[in-house]
Amino acid sequence: MTIQKPYDDIPGTIIFDSQQAAKGYHLNQFCISLRLAPNRDAFKADPENYIDQFPMTSDQRHAALNQDWNRLLELGGNIYYTSKLAAYHGINFQELAGLMTGKGSTAYREMMISGGRSIEGNRYQSEWDDK
Repeated sequence: MTIQKPYDDIPGTIIFDSQQAAKGYHLNQFCISLRLAPNRDAFKADPENYIDQFPMTSDQRHAALNQDWNRLLELGGNIYYTSKLAAYHGINFQELAGLMTGKGSTAYREMMISGGRSIEGNRYQSEWDDK
């Protein structure tokens, strides 16, 4: 059962709350396991077999194996845990944020240096004209 929360109307934002944590528990356990070299080696040797150790949903498994970063968060992934999977693939946090925003690393960095995303039209989805 999904409970409506007051922050569900924030566009482009997935709040990692207790419901998301429960949904993504096994996904996050997989991601954090990659902080250890023997686990990275095992994943590299046989990704399908290694990931089978974690009872994820088929959607979570697919997103993890296909580096679908935004989908991982939708499916309960915590950004700090999923960044371990990104690091495994040689992607640093700034590059990951660039990929997730569709801006790329350099444009994302420039946006953040310039003060971040504009608040106009980004407070609540209910503000959008085309909704």
